Amino acid sequence: MRRAIGLAALCPPAAGAYSVGAVIVAEDGTELASGFSREADPREHAEEAALAKVPTGDPRLTTATIYSSLEPCSQRSADRTPCTQRILEAGIPRVVIAWREPPLFVANCVGAEQLAEAGVDVVELPELAKAARAANSHLGLS
Repeated sequence: MRRAIGLAALCPPAAGAYSVGAVIVAEDGTELASGFSREADPREHAEEAALAKVPTGDPRLTTATIYSSLEPCSQRSADRTPCTQRILEAGIPRVVIAWREPPLFVANCVGAEQLAEAGVDVVELPELAKAARAANSHLGLS
């Protein structure tokens, strides 16, 4: 998780978006991929960036864990797939987050709930939420 939080600090700040880092780790502990918000595209999310680096259908994803400094999004604009859906489609069974998405841009993010309802093991590390928020100081969050 600390690596994901460190990646969030690499995000180009954007007034209308969170700075998030994500790391996908195989069952044996090796890193499969990582990414951060706006890494290659101004509208790209961290989980989206990381998942794009792993081949679709890679069997390691079905036993992997994705670490994200912020709860995966549950809704996006019509032309972008929410990160919760991307994680479910990839078959990742475990998601670890540091910080639940506050109602700054979306009134009620339910990414953690959607993942849990689909059988994904969702773990929240609230003791790391402050560190995850720090990369988002440009949004006036404390």
